[in-house]
Amino acid sequence: MLSQIRKRDGRIVAFDPPKIAEAVNKAFFAVGIEDRPLAQKLSSDIADNLETKFSREIPSVEDVQDAVEKALIKAGQSEAAKAYILYRERHTEIREAKKVLGVTDDLKLSVNAVSVLERRYLIKDSDLRVVETPGQLFRRVAHAIAAADARYGKSAQEVCTLEDTFYSLFTEFLFLPNSPSLMNAGTSMGQLSACFVVPIEDSMESIFDAVKAMALIHQSGGGTGFSFSKLRPAGDVVRSTGGVASGPISFMRVFDTATDVIKQGGKRRGANMGILRVDHPDILTFIRCKEKEGVFSNFNISVALTDSFMQAVKENRTYALINPHNGQKTGELSAKMVFDFIAGQAWKSGDPGLIFIDEINRHNPTPTIGIIESTNPCGEQPLLAYESCNLGSVNLSRMVAGGVMDWDKLKDTVRKAVHFLDNVIDANKYPMALIEKNTRVNRKIGLGVMGYAEMLIQLGIPYDSDEALAIAEKVMAFIDSEAKNRSEELGLERGSFPNFAQSIWKGKYKAMRNATVTTLAPTGSISIIADCSSGIEPLFSVSFMRNVMGGVTLLETNKFFELIARKEGFYSEELMLEVAKIGSAGNIQSIPERIRHLFSTAHEISPEWHVRMQAAFQKHIDNAVSKTINLPANATPKEIEDAYLLAYDLKCKGITVYRYGSKGEQVLYLGTQKDSGKKYTTAESEYSGGCESGSCPL
Repeated sequence: MLSQIRKRDGRIVAFDPPKIAEAVNKAFFAVGIEDRPLAQKLSSDIADNLETKFSREIPSVEDVQDAVEKALIKAGQSEAAKAYILYRERHTEIREAKKVLGVTDDLKLSVNAVSVLERRYLIKDSDLRVVETPGQLFRRVAHAIAAADARYGKSAQEVCTLEDTFYSLFTEFLFLPNSPSLMNAGTSMGQLSACFVVPIEDSMESIFDAVKAMALIHQSGGGTGFSFSKLRPAGDVVRSTGGVASGPISFMRVFDTATDVIKQGGKRRGANMGILRVDHPDILTFIRCKEKEGVFSNFNISVALTDSFMQAVKENRTYALINPHNGQKTGELSAKMVFDFIAGQAWKSGDPGLIFIDEINRHNPTPTIGIIESTNPCGEQPLLAYESCNLGSVNLSRMVAGGVMDWDKLKDTVRKAVHFLDNVIDANKYPMALIEKNTRVNRKIGLGVMGYAEMLIQLGIPYDSDEALAIAEKVMAFIDSEAKNRSEELGLERGSFPNFAQSIWKGKYKAMRNATVTTLAPTGSISIIADCSSGIEPLFSVSFMRNVMGGVTLLETNKFFELIARKEGFYSEELMLEVAKIGSAGNIQSIPERIRHLFSTAHEISPEWHVRMQAAFQKHIDNAVSKTINLPANATPKEIEDAYLLAYDLKCKGITVYRYGSKGEQVLYLGTQKDSGKKYTTAESEYSGGCESGSCPL
């Protein structure tokens, strides 16, 4: 009886007859045939023929595929045979592309996922040759983080079991941690956190201490956030020297230049957030500081708006500008004028964003320890001075079975993910002793989600619907509750975070291991690895061309769109190319209207729905939400103002908008735009949704 098969890499593994039936069923499905009895009969015949032909030798994978192909033709299933042949050819091309990258793919990932892993994550030798497979990467990370359990009295066997648990989370793509954890866990670098905030006081010493801290953090793979609000305004007298201050914007140039020459962990350019309070005298200069493309390219910038300012906007009043050096009023501005100016600049260039600083501090878990002044580069992680946080995301697209949510699977994944993220704090090698101290006293973690748009598609719910908002609240409330339950358990087992007694959780929980447990981050490269949509963003395109490597482009079609198209009988390669020309199915009449609505893309969804979705998730998140409010090229500044007001009224902690085409260089080009110069919708290798500007950190 046939018991073994030779893989393409030469390995001999057990022969698995059900895989033949799976291959036949896939060939049938590709041409709209559902005939499981016939598929079962054919697979049984194929297995018998293979056993006869290879009674004295071990067949290869190619031998088995040849047998499937011949059986389909012999059975008169010529269309299914053709689909199977095309499938084989496509996967041969994929394997060859991976060889070019020098990666042995042991997890059957997409070419683009392998390309991203090769560039950023897989370990290389001194000659820059990849010496690690994707599976080995995940094993490295799982091993390093599970080892932290030994600190809490766990046996070697328990640690080994936990390692396998984490490894399964990764290889089943149920959960992935932030990039520094994937890059550095188990290596000499060992820095695992993504988010840092560094304070800047009004002195030369503090400014350049912050530059040094930034350099160390970027070198280790993290991103940094700064508030420049304490720096005295340009032209202010400096009595110690008899000179005048150059102002916060001039010092931002120092940080920007330093970032240019430092790569994060040797893998990518550093990313910064620069924040200035709206009542700083230099606020107008700050708002327009990124007006010229290419200036401050290493910074995202946000204006910190206060409640009093927003009230002045609504009442069309003036507000006071305050010199942070002496607390004195230096003048007044029309709040509505400044608000309109912010919207106008964001319309032009995508910058600045907004953070609602009072709303952030209303949810500060340790208000007696310090005031929050800044966030990480993408705005989702408010932090105290010299604090860091590590993040991770649950893949919601894997939490649906048979068209319904699998709540037990989601609960299990959340609990394991919280355990992982808490262990990261102990396993981490921090870039500075002060950061380690401030991180450990609060032990903040940030569990978020990705694949939300594809979860909705599987549930048959359009993104721009009240039902989608309701399920967003339900899912995030569930995740937040289970994450806090697990953090409470870990607090009882291992001890609460040291500042627990001075936190808002005292009296609400018996213990709490982490001051925060939930954050919603953008999930650029990890979404590509997990093959799912980014964060809570809508699909950015249904079918498009992806720039993968060295000018090579591949057609990518959303797997759920292709699945439904085949099931409902309207799939064709020609249709996929037609969809790729415009990036969406919205105006293609041959596609049923309900399917077109289900697959609405980011630019087909109104700004209001984008904001409402962000607000729905924010209700059940400790930290903040990183989400882009996408607008079409013909959007107006007034639409941006309306989005700002809605975000504030719905208690979002910040908002970022991006109008298509507002920057000369983008990571997404829609084929419908006359000035894009593209025949098809085209995305860069690491774009997975959200901000389309090439300057956004992914």
